[in-house]
Amino acid sequence: MSAEPLSQTEITRRLEALPGWALEGDRITRTFRLPSHFAAAALTVHIARIQEELNHHSDLTLGYNTVALAIHTHDAGGAVTEKDLELAGRVAAVAPLHGAE
Repeated sequence: MSAEPLSQTEITRRLEALPGWALEGDRITRTFRLPSHFAAAALTVHIARIQEELNHHSDLTLGYNTVALAIHTHDAGGAVTEKDLELAGRVAAVAPLHGAE
């Protein structure tokens, strides 16, 4: 998967397929609200597993009943790349399984 920076136009276009995700500065971000702290912790572990599979890691924050991600690619000078959108898509697919909104 490419570590070439994507244009803001391309990122914005691709985020249309990922509701709730936003471009903030040089990162794509999303905060999920979950029904409980346990559900939020379980989602965090699930995301960590996906990050390990992809060998691509985000800033991941666990709150009481929230999980927040900020994703960009260090190897691309901190820009958003295809790798980031792949990670966001994988997270978006599993988050509802944990009751995330």
